[in-house]
Amino acid sequence: MLVRYWMNKTVTTIDADDNMENAINLLKKHDIRMLPVMNKGKLVGIVTDRDLKRASASDATSLEIHELNCLIHTIKVKEIMTKDPITVPWDHTVEETAEVLLKHKISGVPVVDDFGKIVGTITQLDLFRTIISLTGVARGGIQLGVEVEDRPGSIKEITDTIRKHGGRVLSILASSNLSPEGLRRVYIRTYGLDRWKFPALKESLAEHANLLYIVDHLDKGREVF
Repeated sequence: MLVRYWMNKTVTTIDADDNMENAINLLKKHDIRMLPVMNKGKLVGIVTDRDLKRASASDATSLEIHELNCLIHTIKVKEIMTKDPITVPWDHTVEETAEVLLKHKISGVPVVDDFGKIVGTITQLDLFRTIISLTGVARGGIQLGVEVEDRPGSIKEITDTIRKHGGRVLSILASSNLSPEGLRRVYIRTYGLDRWKFPALKESLAEHANLLYIVDHLDKGREVF
């Protein structure tokens, strides 16, 4: 799950000496929230829609509309941008990138190659799309939450049980964060299961794991144990 496969490869930038008006227009035109700021081909900053709103907010209530337009035409991007922006390399994983955004409380970052050249951008929205794609939620099906022993083969026992009842596994996620020591939680998305087989499937799963929940995206059914 490298960033290079999930980033937005179409990068819209703005020059440091450009003005706020052009920055606002670019954000609206391309429906984006962040612009890398360049100076002679080098990345020198980042300007976001929040920066632009903050820059004019203090004067907006006291200015006439023509005065406000003059203001945003006069102020240069380099005066309001965030300097020395945080970037991530294109061989970062999306998980590492999510950690960077969370740690610095930012909504997105430029992505750079091995030579420091901007090759894309990645934002919180891109990470959301990644999660949706990797979990397969857009395909519907059923998600099972189970708690199993943290030992080799425990997840295979669950997937074998699902397949035995006619289901096909679409995605598997696992974590030990919310489980007692010696256990881990596994979240499996499956499809192709006949609903009338649910009772038998639950009985079989209970032999190998503690059922946490079942969410059926087709019938909109939710069962929490």
